Amino acid sequence: MIQPYTFGIEEEYFVFRRSSGAAQETMSAQFFDKARRVLGKHVSRELLQSQIEVATSPCENMQDARLQLVGCRQSLQDLALEHGLGILAAGTHPSAAWSEQQMTRASRYGKVAQDLQMIARRKMICGMHVHVEVPSTVSRVDLMGRTLSWLPLFYALSTSSPFWQSRRTGLKGYRQCVYAELPRSGLPELFRDEADYRSYVDTLVANGIITDASFLWWSIRPSSHLPTLELRITDVCTRVDDAIAIAALYRGLIRHLCHNPKSGGGLTAAGRAIVEENKWLAQRHGVHASLIDVSSGEARRSLPC
Repeated sequence: MIQPYTFGIEEEYFVFRRSSGAAQETMSAQFFDKARRVLGKHVSRELLQSQIEVATSPCENMQDARLQLVGCRQSLQDLALEHGLGILAAGTHPSAAWSEQQMTRASRYGKVAQDLQMIARRKMICGMHVHVEVPSTVSRVDLMGRTLSWLPLFYALSTSSPFWQSRRTGLKGYRQCVYAELPRSGLPELFRDEADYRSYVDTLVANGIITDASFLWWSIRPSSHLPTLELRITDVCTRVDDAIAIAALYRGLIRHLCHNPKSGGGLTAAGRAIVEENKWLAQRHGVHASLIDVSSGEARRSLPC
């Protein structure tokens, strides 16, 4: 049988007041309750009350994914209008002040807030996560390492966060700068194998640092509850078609790497450092970035604009 590489997309949005464009610091219970009745399990709260998240069901083709994503966005926007609110799909809110944001009261978020303190309140950012199901015969840890050189490309294609607290940052993607404040974020380490990865996770759990692997906030990670490899580096895309294009590219990459087990392998510490430089170039220039070829260290490839 052909593995369908089932995938799903999660998107985070800002909720803002239409009268001023300012972020809605406290989530309207009526708005969220109605959103839950309309969208069911597809909608959830986020760390800050000024944010909301949607997730598609598992998809087998891009048409289904686009239909679901458009439906979620449109339903939320229609409901928001009833409450004088709006929904913004962007990596950062152009003018919101992080110091004015209120945390969501939930057990998981309470633990995050307690652990991260002020860093949690500063996490005024929205991203897009793409899950792709990986065949059981393929090591997700090995696959994670082989995707690293591609991550800056995905970020460059998604950048939607040039502003921070009413200021131009000079970057196309500022969200990753904020995200870097979190522990266990950024690029994952070069784990040797599944046992090496599991030893790391088990050590953190045994010492009470994390509850489980869902508290690893890397740019890409094996899902702790699904048989997927989760892309997390991308900003949420303002346009749905951009989100679908990135999901399609990532899904295609995962399928290619699964069918070609040597592709992307052998990344060294020097190679990982080059990927870090490419990540910075993506943050700085977005789709206009020229990324270093990790394999040669010399040639540069410009992204199509």
